[in-house]
Amino acid sequence: MSAGTYTPRPGAAPVGRMIAAQAAFETKMLLRNGEQLLLTVIIPSLLLVLFSTVDVVDTGSGEPVDFLAPGVLALAVMSTAFTGQAIATGFERRYGVLKRLGASPLPRWALMAAKTLSVLVTEVLQIVLLTVIAFGLGWSPHGNPFAVLLLLVLGTAAFSGLGLLMAGTLKAEATLAAANLVFLLLLVGGGVIVPLDRFPDAVASVLALLPISALSDGLRDVLQHGAGVPWGDLGILALWAVLGLGAAARLFRWE
Repeated sequence: MSAGTYTPRPGAAPVGRMIAAQAAFETKMLLRNGEQLLLTVIIPSLLLVLFSTVDVVDTGSGEPVDFLAPGVLALAVMSTAFTGQAIATGFERRYGVLKRLGASPLPRWALMAAKTLSVLVTEVLQIVLLTVIAFGLGWSPHGNPFAVLLLLVLGTAAFSGLGLLMAGTLKAEATLAAANLVFLLLLVGGGVIVPLDRFPDAVASVLALLPISALSDGLRDVLQHGAGVPWGDLGILALWAVLGLGAAARLFRWE
């Protein structure tokens, strides 16, 4: 045995390895949390099955699942990137977890990157599950996969910024209440289940500017109607992403 075999090598691991390890940990914690699992997986799945098989809401001509599937995909993105992330991060901030992680070798920007990567991994699992369920209900999607991917990425960025902004500025209990309230309000008024044209014109014009409406309408235009790249909806999502992420970076409090 040569000299120095067990010589310690102090120092932080490479940043990429730290981000991957933290992202894996964040994903496991999310999937083990029953409340978050209910919010991110069970509720969207139940809504898709219920409203696709029971004639409760008039979704226009065609099969209900063709209208509902894109909206539920948008809801899944919001539930993970906004509601779930806001609640989890808010309580991590309250219990001092973020403060301790901020003092570790893992840079703060890398921690946010790990959280974002965890959100993306969870969304992939959600989208796969919901797509399988939708196909089982007779869904026939169309359109450009690149446009769908672009909508999902910008939607994730927009909701992540808003979720981190809420978690970094409000108390944990206030974040819990506000995030769930926003989830319910946008579920009803964001074009997920109820078409926006069922609202008065003035109200519908305002609701169309919300990120959930832009994401659900953009996905619906592509997947249901076979449209090209929905630049208007992408522009709305990009604006929300810039505003949300910018405000979160400026106002986020680690303690």
